[in-house]
Amino acid sequence: MFRFLVLALVLVNSVYFAWSQGLLQTFGFAPVQQTEPQRMGQQIKPDALRVLTAQDLRLTETAARVAARPAECLQAGVFDEAQGAVLRRTLESALPAGSWTLDAVVEPARWIVYMGKYTSTEALAKKRSELASLNLKFEPLTNPELGLGLSLGGFETQAAANAALDAFSRRGVRTARVVQERAEVGGVMLRLPAVDDTLRTRLDALTPVLAGKALSPCQ
Repeated sequence: MFRFLVLALVLVNSVYFAWSQGLLQTFGFAPVQQTEPQRMGQQIKPDALRVLTAQDLRLTETAARVAARPAECLQAGVFDEAQGAVLRRTLESALPAGSWTLDAVVEPARWIVYMGKYTSTEALAKKRSELASLNLKFEPLTNPELGLGLSLGGFETQAAANAALDAFSRRGVRTARVVQERAEVGGVMLRLPAVDDTLRTRLDALTPVLAGKALSPCQ
């Protein structure tokens, strides 16, 4: 009986060994393949594979978005006659023909509801705090002759500014008045209708001749 068990055990082990090595595959008995070695030959430059960190992935996504930026229209101005002449000469040498225009425009007069001038920056800061307590917003002045002061809003006509002043008076503003921040100005407006990535690399050449006016999206 013991001899029979030993022979049976040897037979079972032999069959298992033959099965595990695929020797019984012709009879339909073989283990399931857990790997696909044939795919190794299909890999293209596996040594170039690099695992990205979360930061690498964010940088890659940002670069892809920047690369895919569509062309945009930018403008700057208004430039007076002398500024426009200098700007034109720079544009002709720095940018491709047809990529820019200098259009004649008239910038309307601007009236503001004005508070000031104040005798010190401390007095100006105090007035800002008072306006904030009334939930009133103010905007920066574009005319340096009106500093130290505050603008409660700009308007294209004196009548519109006077109407706004009346509304502010009803809200507790007592020392404001209407002044003309600038007169009507004629000149030229720079327009770049289709700024793509190639053209963006050349825009730095314009900075010295923009007279402090920033390029902004076309209106």
